[in-house]
Amino acid sequence: MSARAFSVCAIVCAAGKGERAGFSKNKLLVPVGGRTVLERTVSAFDFPGIEEILVTASEEDREEISRLFAGFPKVRVVSGGATRTQSVFRALGENRCDIVLVHDGARPFVSRRCIENCIRSVKTFGSGVCAVPSVDTVALADENGAIASVPPRNRAYSVQTPQGFFAKELLGAYRKALAGGGEYTDDSSVYAAFVSPPRLCEGSRDNKKLTYPEDFSDGFARTGIGIDTHAFGKPQDFILLAGVKIPSDSGLVAHSDGDVLVHAVMDAMLSAAGLKDIGHYFPDTDERWSGADSMNLLAEVRRKILAEGFAVKNLSVAVLAEKPRLAKYIDAMRLSLADTLGLDPAAVGISAGTNEGLGYVGEGKGITVYADVLLKSL
Repeated sequence: MSARAFSVCAIVCAAGKGERAGFSKNKLLVPVGGRTVLERTVSAFDFPGIEEILVTASEEDREEISRLFAGFPKVRVVSGGATRTQSVFRALGENRCDIVLVHDGARPFVSRRCIENCIRSVKTFGSGVCAVPSVDTVALADENGAIASVPPRNRAYSVQTPQGFFAKELLGAYRKALAGGGEYTDDSSVYAAFVSPPRLCEGSRDNKKLTYPEDFSDGFARTGIGIDTHAFGKPQDFILLAGVKIPSDSGLVAHSDGDVLVHAVMDAMLSAAGLKDIGHYFPDTDERWSGADSMNLLAEVRRKILAEGFAVKNLSVAVLAEKPRLAKYIDAMRLSLADTLGLDPAAVGISAGTNEGLGYVGEGKGITVYADVLLKSL
């Protein structure tokens, strides 16, 4: 091949149903972490160097998939077939690029590095099939389930996608495959049967294919950090931390009730879910939140992250306060947070310490709280 610049397109296979995942619809259209699996997969290919992304869709799902990608100028939805082989063949007929990368829609964790490895291999060797060395011994079985042969492990690879080829060669191979009535599980098999042995390139162990229900569990967990500080100075004889009333010689100054611990937790949750901070949702310029109960605001933040497809899995909080002493109130604070967030109290950790007399905390002028949250996908 010449050294000219080749145009590159991707085909994302999304016309199946994914019945092994146990969902009532195409598993690629199930929301996880606020976005469908298919949106995550397609987004991985939406970078300079990829000219177009062809998404194969069944007639049943085509309208929904078209709506999903209405704002993606590079995406074109094409009709799939009854099998993967037929779907890829149809997409190849719609392709307008020199190089085509074929990728399973159920692999949303594919990295840009894997994609670029694949493109580079095609330009150098004529093909590129992402794969990782097998860490297990691989056995081939006979029809009775007995081991028939064991290939050397140092030559065994787990084949992934994307798989890249020059489009005209792959289209010709697919024509022959379909003319012969064959069905193939991937593109490398078609290419090997009708062109030549394809070249392996470096994949990634993170490039996992979501197949079974357990593959979708916590696959999109996220962490978030929240930090908040309030100064003493409010004329009252208590402060509120996690909704727990704690005796103090002064209250914390704030537009709401001054629950600095809850404010840090809310910011951590919102950050982990990719949302804006509490100042956006509960601004101190809005009188609706004057003196507001922060535990009620926490419940509202919980509803916001549930709407994004997340729930809190566990929470860790560190309170820096020279005064008042907090040790005997920590269990009550843990229970209060666990109740509002729907957690087992064991999933909530709170530590409290002084600042050894240093800075505004050490001088007893205010309290700072650090919160770290882990969200799980629903």
